[in-house]
Amino acid sequence: MAEGLLKHLASDRFEVFSAGTNPEAVHPMAIEAMIPIGIDISNHRSKSIREFLGQTFDFVITLCDSVKESCPVFPGQYRDIHWSLTDPSDAVGTDEEMLSVFAEIRDELRRRILNFIEGSGE
Repeated sequence: MAEGLLKHLASDRFEVFSAGTNPEAVHPMAIEAMIPIGIDISNHRSKSIREFLGQTFDFVITLCDSVKESCPVFPGQYRDIHWSLTDPSDAVGTDEEMLSVFAEIRDELRRRILNFIEGSGE
């Protein structure tokens, strides 16, 4: 969701990559949660952080505490930003309840990404 949001909001200013330490298929609820805000991430794929080792970045943003602890160090100087968010894929309940959790995280990501774009990074 974060990749889709940042690409949607600022692809003219940032080249956006997204990866995880244990990549899995993009969660169907993530795809569904993005539809109401007009962003289609159905063609996104979950990538391994290993695909990007050795590359340089201006910013590295981690989204949950477990990833922050296991994220590798990339070469060069970059701004390391951490947003401690709940992983919505851990949500349980009915489809409606789980979709609500994904939508909450989507909205929080959007707020933080807009702040990041505006320069505060938080």
